[in-house]
Amino acid sequence: MKNPKILSLIFLGLFIQTTLAQRKMITPEFLQKGDTVAIVATARKIDAATLQPAVKLLESWGLNVVLGKTIGKEDHQLAGPDWQRATDFQEMIDNPKIKAIWAAKGGYGTVRIIDRIDFTAFKKKPKWICGFSDVTVLHSHLNNMGIETIHSLMAVSAKTATPEAIESFRKALFGESLSYKLPDAPFNKNGKAKGELVGGNLSVLYSVMGSKSEIDYKGKILFIEDLDEYLYHIDRMMMNLKRNGYFDGLKAVVIGGMTEMNDNDIPWGKDALQIVQDVLKDYKFPIIYNFPAGHIKDNRAMIFGKTVSIEVTDAGSTVKFE
Repeated sequence: MKNPKILSLIFLGLFIQTTLAQRKMITPEFLQKGDTVAIVATARKIDAATLQPAVKLLESWGLNVVLGKTIGKEDHQLAGPDWQRATDFQEMIDNPKIKAIWAAKGGYGTVRIIDRIDFTAFKKKPKWICGFSDVTVLHSHLNNMGIETIHSLMAVSAKTATPEAIESFRKALFGESLSYKLPDAPFNKNGKAKGELVGGNLSVLYSVMGSKSEIDYKGKILFIEDLDEYLYHIDRMMMNLKRNGYFDGLKAVVIGGMTEMNDNDIPWGKDALQIVQDVLKDYKFPIIYNFPAGHIKDNRAMIFGKTVSIEVTDAGSTVKFE
């Protein structure tokens, strides 16, 4: 092949592929004492009194706290109508004095406001968005913008979370080293991997498929967790991801809490972890089960968009954020 135009196109294609695979994620500024954190409700309603343990926790770290206008608001299940929750979030991401935004509570509702948000100013000066479960919408949407986020406990969980979960959240906010050493777990698949960590709540990831908030899974390490789903729903979602090729290009999978699942009168026949294992068993990448994150008290913080190194052996697993 001597045609210089064809060769140029080939090299250009390879360059673009390499650039995309090695994209540089933007890390928001880590917090320092004296910085201000906003607590907002993008989904379910919650009152200010319930959030006092979270306020006191942040203040004990030397941080200032601002409660969003959605705290105490009510529109049936939601913390005010969509326009109000979107406006509150917009004001917080545009406010230069706010250095991080911590979701007050999950449930459902963030997807109803995501397309109302203008991230123009945020992309120029990003700040940490923190939370899990329904906040997966934001984790995914911002990952597509090349911005890191913190998968962590919600503000409502500050009173009940384990000390380990709380300390990991503090480390993530202040830019301290994050790494986890875990005991061996059933279904673990041995191996080593290094890549960008993405993911979140399985049901939410499933719900944004095909939208502009959908994650690019190729070459990544995927984390998933879920709560209160019917077992056959877990199977249906996992099969959908498999049939659409989402697992084909992964470097590894990390499974968090799969808790409080439901079954039908005629049992499905497998629990949630067995369902996941059945779908993933033929893939060659390493897999970690029972990672301490999700709808559990020991909900350890992770930085989505950050490169992580994992190793799975018969003696246990390690997850280290670079």
